[in-house]
Amino acid sequence: MAKTLSSNSASAVYMRFLRLVKALEGSGEAPQLDANESALLNALAERWHAGHPMTIMQAMALSDLGSPATLHRRIMRLRQLGMIDAVEDKSDTRIRHLVLTASAVDYFEKLSKTLRSAVSATV
Repeated sequence: MAKTLSSNSASAVYMRFLRLVKALEGSGEAPQLDANESALLNALAERWHAGHPMTIMQAMALSDLGSPATLHRRIMRLRQLGMIDAVEDKSDTRIRHLVLTASAVDYFEKLSKTLRSAVSATV
C-alpha cells in the first residue's frame, strides 16, 4: 500500500516548495539553471556566505560536480548570467575569488521567500 502525505508533513511542505520554485523559474524572475549549475552556485554561495569565497581553482576541484573542464564551463555560464563574479585577490593578483553578485543574492532571497511561503501554508 502506497504511503500518502498529510498536508502539513515535512514531505508535503517540500513538495509545495518544489512547485513554487518551478513557478518562480517559469516566471522569468529567476535564472534558468540546470541542476549542475544550481549545485555549483549553491556550493559557491555557502562559502561566500561564510566569508570564505572559493577561488576559481578550488571551484574547479569540486570533482563531485564534474571534471575541471566542465566546471570551468559552468563557472563561465554563471558569470554570463550575472550570478557570480571573479574578484582579484588583494595580496596575489594571480588568484581570483568567486563572489555572488547582487543578482545571485536576489535569487537566494526569492528562494527564501518561496520556502517561507511553502512552510506558512501549513500553519
